[in-house]
Amino acid sequence: MADFKETLAQKAEAPPTEVKVTKEMSIADTIKAMQPEIKKALPSVISPERFTRMALSALNTNKQLLECTKMSFITALMNAAQLGLEPNTPLGQAYLIPYKSKDKTECKFILGYKGMLDLVYRNENVQTIQAQIVYENDVFEYTLGLDAKLYHKPSLADRGEMIAVYAVYKLQNGGYGFEVMSRDDVIQHAERFSQGINSKYSPWTTDFESMAKKTAIKKLLKYAPLKTESLRAISSDETIKHELSVDMTEIVAENDVIEG
Repeated sequence: MADFKETLAQKAEAPPTEVKVTKEMSIADTIKAMQPEIKKALPSVISPERFTRMALSALNTNKQLLECTKMSFITALMNAAQLGLEPNTPLGQAYLIPYKSKDKTECKFILGYKGMLDLVYRNENVQTIQAQIVYENDVFEYTLGLDAKLYHKPSLADRGEMIAVYAVYKLQNGGYGFEVMSRDDVIQHAERFSQGINSKYSPWTTDFESMAKKTAIKKLLKYAPLKTESLRAISSDETIKHELSVDMTEIVAENDVIEG
């Protein structure tokens, strides 16, 4: 994301381009019509042509995205592009999910577990970060307080059902932290902050354990000493936006649900 930041000011000063978009235009045609504006907002490592290919690939993966408002789809895709994450692929970096409100369908940008890890590892302070699922037949203990400790020995045989998830980080200077959530904690968190979790297209439905790991990491990072830029990138998770910008993290989503 460094290259993008370096060209931010120059792109912002570029003169506005008149864009003619009609209601009858498909999302693919809209992207082509808006390419001058999209090009200004894209990081230098992604061309408008590649951006279009990403859009068409996402649409082919989930046909319900065709029902989304054009701007919500394009801004969600732009979020992914600016963060250097490929949406709706087996990589699990990010997802573009259709979300139905009362009178329309909009596209929501959701970070995946691997995408979250990728963003965190862009901090040179971070030595390691990971999340693990705890199953009922594992040996798992933790204590909190001034001498906090966590011990997890996975069972080598039948591990049973998932009972918890935890996330840990360690910094280059030796500092560390961890967060533990029960399965019920994760479900309650998802029901509170993740609209449309019961959709068959939601990663909560298709990959619950990875989303549980992401949730534990996201909660852990509230207390981790990370750079503001990384925290702003992570704040794009679970958002629907309606404006294009050379820095999508600066756009406040009208319907954001702020955790914590």
